[in-house]
Amino acid sequence: MHRILPGLYTFSGLGLGRVYLIRDPDGLTLIDTSIGSAADKIVTQIRRAGGGARDVRRILITHAHPDHIGGLPRLKELTGAEVICSEIERPVTEGKAPINGPAGDQLRGPLGRARAAALLPGTPVDRVVGEGDTLPEVMGGLRVLAVPGHAPGHLAFWQPERGVLFCGDVMMRVGGLRLPIAPFTADMEENRRSITKLAALDTRVLCLGHGVPLTQNAAVAIRAFAAREGRPR
Repeated sequence: MHRILPGLYTFSGLGLGRVYLIRDPDGLTLIDTSIGSAADKIVTQIRRAGGGARDVRRILITHAHPDHIGGLPRLKELTGAEVICSEIERPVTEGKAPINGPAGDQLRGPLGRARAAALLPGTPVDRVVGEGDTLPEVMGGLRVLAVPGHAPGHLAFWQPERGVLFCGDVMMRVGGLRLPIAPFTADMEENRRSITKLAALDTRVLCLGHGVPLTQNAAVAIRAFAAREGRPR
């Protein structure tokens, strides 16, 4: 587990999909859960840092893709934490609806169509949040932003006083900032509009679903990226 800022950490060796941990007076909050095999690794790293599984009070979900909720069933079992996501992503998280993927003509071949129809292992959602909501118990007040596109119910989480933005897969960092992978993105044009929305924030620390967090000149980088990629094509 690596420290990003005081009270904010990320995990190592999970395989796919980055997970964040926030330490608050009442316990721990996780943002996303990576793939299925990551759950026990997450708990092991929490224990090595002096905590325990039951210290995790909340699990926030940016969107219901396998590399973000794959570890959720096991983590819910180990921690008993409250699961929080958007209303649109709730049925996918609970295993009641398939992933909200791109249009069918973008899913090439039988494997793509099978992936679109598959149900993920479900976990009950305890709390639904959306645009304009605030989680006062997390990080002194974590604001919820609706940023659809990569997934229809995709959420970002924003801490304005510290300038910390958890953007999920609206953007990726591979060298520089990149668009999410097109075959796994429900609506890329809508995602571009979400990038423009996030570019208006005064971000100092950008925590992405894929890639190393950006801790220097984050707002400048996001605005330059939005100028290139944020406009619908």
